[in-house]
Amino acid sequence: MKKTSQEYDKIIDLCRTLFIHKMTDYGSAWRILRLPSLTDQIFIKAQRIRSLQENQVRKIEEDEKSEFIGIINYSIMALIQLELGVADQPDLDTVQATEQYDVVIGHTKKLMEAKNHDYGEAWREMRVSSLTDLILQKLLRVKQIEDNQGKTLVSEGIDANYQDMINYAVFALILMEQDK
Repeated sequence: MKKTSQEYDKIIDLCRTLFIHKMTDYGSAWRILRLPSLTDQIFIKAQRIRSLQENQVRKIEEDEKSEFIGIINYSIMALIQLELGVADQPDLDTVQATEQYDVVIGHTKKLMEAKNHDYGEAWREMRVSSLTDLILQKLLRVKQIEDNQGKTLVSEGIDANYQDMINYAVFALILMEQDK
């Protein structure tokens, strides 16, 4: 489990650095995005990963790794939006956005550690393609919950699904790193 924690932190460091660099380039323009827009961005990235896994020909240089990083960062943005609400204008500077990022990932990592304990790191025996499919399944669930105006009868909410997507994407990146 200690190894998983270290690997997780290494992946998140990479994602966080990219997030900060993009905040420097673009500011917090993403703060105007409504949750369904963020969900759709994540969906596009997950669909592209699935296409890359199924097709031999690639016409764009970005690989699965960059798309999984995008899933992580967009999911974190969605969780920040859930917490702060959607803004009419960019309203966070890089420091404020990074603080929010760190809070979200702290909660998400704790969830991963609890589930990892209970499941015995079963994800290590999974294929990256299965993790991709689980992310797509979570996205379809989120879309349905969004279509239901956030109401669920017995299911976990949108936030838990975004957290699971982050953790599945981190697991995929860890597995891809091991397979190098």
